[in-house]
Amino acid sequence: MPSTEQRRLEVLRAIVADYIATKEPIGSKTLVDRHNLGVSSATVRNDMAVLEAEGYIAQPHTSSGRIPTDKGYRQFVDHIAEVKPLSPAERRAIMDFLDGGVDLDDVLRRGVRLLAQLTRQVAMVQYPTVTASTVRHIEVVALNPARLLLVVITDSGRVDQRLVDLGGLIDDDDLTVLRAMLGKAMDGKRLSVASAAVAELPEHAPGPLRDVLVRVSTMLVETLVEHPEERLVLGGTANLTRNANDFGFPGSLRAVLEALEEQVIVLKLLAAAGHPGMVTVQIGEETQVEQMRGTSMVSTGYGMPGTVLGAMGVLGPTRMDYPGTIASVAAVARYIGEVLAER
Repeated sequence: MPSTEQRRLEVLRAIVADYIATKEPIGSKTLVDRHNLGVSSATVRNDMAVLEAEGYIAQPHTSSGRIPTDKGYRQFVDHIAEVKPLSPAERRAIMDFLDGGVDLDDVLRRGVRLLAQLTRQVAMVQYPTVTASTVRHIEVVALNPARLLLVVITDSGRVDQRLVDLGGLIDDDDLTVLRAMLGKAMDGKRLSVASAAVAELPEHAPGPLRDVLVRVSTMLVETLVEHPEERLVLGGTANLTRNANDFGFPGSLRAVLEALEEQVIVLKLLAAAGHPGMVTVQIGEETQVEQMRGTSMVSTGYGMPGTVLGAMGVLGPTRMDYPGTIASVAAVARYIGEVLAER
């Protein structure tokens, strides 16, 4: 015979599951009819009264059933015994779709689109962070004697290209020296370390190359190295409109959409993401963002073995399929990491 506490947790789980499925407040008779709780309707009513007094469920209208509160959703999420794994066919389809990406940008866009489709929520992914990425190679191409093309390739698959006008001419010998200096300063180093090394290059440059290196290093530090983690990809925003009534109060959907346009807010929510394989769930007021109090954020890190490159997740109303969403976020993040590791 389960303990009273365990039985009440089962009642709460049943209320959450039924409310997510039906969008309707749940009554004690419904619970007894739909779930094999092994107790009478009177016992279920008493359990619901205790759950309501403890703040796990609430009665939206007089004489109506009960709905979960943020605290109730949190209790439900914290006691999910197991998350249903994706089928082999689903996993294979995800991997094949992501593996078709031609570069980092395409892989991340595909991941966001796929995650939005799987969860029917807003999906988002953060580009690899400065502290995580390492320079695999820098290429310097002379388009003409007065203009260079800089190509930086990182281990995460990110490729950045920038044009530099030199303000003068450079010959082949100086170009060879420039390539060697940039390669030594950047190849194989974390972007933050490479940034500092590049910034110091003009101080040690031969006289004829000093002005060139000032222009090149300034371009690299300002546009290639600093703050790439502030770049985001969002997808599935239109999914929110299908659940407009789930956000709790008039005008709340508009507030959520406006908040999504503020990149700083989205980055703040993603900052709570854990390491790959560890999914974080922020429910309602736990987001600590006023406009987001009717939402939940499910997020995780993605990357390669031993390295977290960035974060990704989905955002939707608190009335969401938590087990399914957690499974989808974890799976897509894992496969994005695997695809990037192979490149």
